[in-house]
Amino acid sequence: MDDLTSRAQQDRPAAGLAGAPPDLLGRIRAAVRRPSGTDDRLRTIVRILSEGVAKYTWTGVYLLQGDRLVLHNQVGPATPHETIPIGEGICGLAARQGKTVLVPDVGRNPSYLACSHTTRSEIVVPILKEGRVIGEIDVDSDRLDAFDDGDRRLLEETARLLSACL
Repeated sequence: MDDLTSRAQQDRPAAGLAGAPPDLLGRIRAAVRRPSGTDDRLRTIVRILSEGVAKYTWTGVYLLQGDRLVLHNQVGPATPHETIPIGEGICGLAARQGKTVLVPDVGRNPSYLACSHTTRSEIVVPILKEGRVIGEIDVDSDRLDAFDDGDRRLLEETARLLSACL
């Protein structure tokens, strides 16, 4: 874990999949296999995540275009950050590092790009293809220290599944 993850987060035992319904990953797998276009698949998966985990108050997928992340789909309030340069903010950091970044308290992190005054914590998971970042899943919560190892595992598995259809 990196320095953005709190000690309390590191000491927590591994949890289930984010308090999510047991069929959540099954629904995501089914959405990836649907014979629909990429746009429809991404829109469906963002909705499944948002509706499936109550503490996810903003859920989005950014796709890499050149040296910028471009918001593809979201569920939650509008964001002023529809494009984010690599290396800027938490999303840009995750893309630059190519690994999950978890921020238990966005108010204490100077890199955080404020999207909503109610957001308290964030997790960003890169979508990798052949070892390269091609996009990412970004989830915010209005709860402080909302994300645990179960969230990380759920979102990393979702990113792995998404990479197969992008």
